[in-house]
Amino acid sequence: MPRTASPTSPTTPTGSTSPISPISPTLLALGGYAVTRLAGLLALAVAAAATGEDGLHRLKGRWDSVWYVRIAEHGYGHRVTLPNGDVHSDLAFFPLLPALERGLSAVLPVDAATAGLLVSWTAGLVAAGGIAKCGAHVAGPRVGVLLAVLWGVYPTAFVQSMAYTETLFTALAAWSLYAVLRGRWIPAGVLCAAAGLTRPTAAALIAALGITALVALVRERRLPARTVAGVLIAPLGWLAYVAHVGVREGSPTAYFDVQAAWGNSIDGGVALALFIAGLPWPAALGLCAALALPVWLIVLCVRQRQPLPLLVYTAGVVFVSLVGAAYFGSRPRLMMPAFGLLLPPAVALARVRTRTAVPVLAGLALASGAYGAFTLLGSGPP
Repeated sequence: MPRTASPTSPTTPTGSTSPISPISPTLLALGGYAVTRLAGLLALAVAAAATGEDGLHRLKGRWDSVWYVRIAEHGYGHRVTLPNGDVHSDLAFFPLLPALERGLSAVLPVDAATAGLLVSWTAGLVAAGGIAKCGAHVAGPRVGVLLAVLWGVYPTAFVQSMAYTETLFTALAAWSLYAVLRGRWIPAGVLCAAAGLTRPTAAALIAALGITALVALVRERRLPARTVAGVLIAPLGWLAYVAHVGVREGSPTAYFDVQAAWGNSIDGGVALALFIAGLPWPAALGLCAALALPVWLIVLCVRQRQPLPLLVYTAGVVFVSLVGAAYFGSRPRLMMPAFGLLLPPAVALARVRTRTAVPVLAGLALASGAYGAFTLLGSGPP
């Protein structure tokens, strides 16, 4: 990949710069992404019919989705005391998704749970568009299309079809990053602030904007007012919710205490290391190899000379996903918003002929759909 001139400047596209199709690359990206998610939903429907399960209920009425719906319908304040004495509070969940569920259910003839699905499915298309734009900025329109489709066949892409926050967050993050890449700092900051009302992972996005601005300041010895404004706006959503929980609970560390009660405290990776150490050695070895994959992909992203904001964001999401004490099974889901990890494979796939790329993507879509159906109809994501 060619060297970037600045943290936000585009690189020369890999391969041909001519249009990949008479159809708009954005439409191709949205269509390709939609096909992958429809394939996943079809796989779930077939598997649910074969097993007598309710596939739709698995998408909108279990696990975290239930907490978001309860917040949408009744507001915050619900707690569950576990048999071991731990208390799980709904204050662990950020407010944007339940606010959208409440708003949609008020204006449409649907309940809050169905509204959550509508938000996630719409956000998936918005995310695919933003991801494609970022990919095209870095390596050309063909790579942008492939990047969006690869995100749709991510192993835990079934979560993108659930009433969860990962898809909404990724949509906001992708367009925020694209705005930074285009030098539009105020829209980037506003989108980042919205992402900060969606998931705690917004810390990675806030860091991406801040570090990019800092590097620009060191290089140019000045920052335009719009850059300063964008950086100052970026953390407001995340800070506002953390402050709200602190005021509500009467403690400045209340939000982090709530997360710790859920087992989601930051422990530097100790819980992950102990989990691996407790496995039989073949499983531990395989798990270490699996964990090495995102690290290796980050190395490829660095060698690819990705723009600084995208690189910091991607590495930040992976880092946050690995250093927390969360249940191990949730970590692939937590890494899903790090779409920059898929840029190296997207560039590699862009070099092959379309007649080769399409069967590869189709196979990945089938595998992702089958895994999603198996997971959703089994124990499912935490």
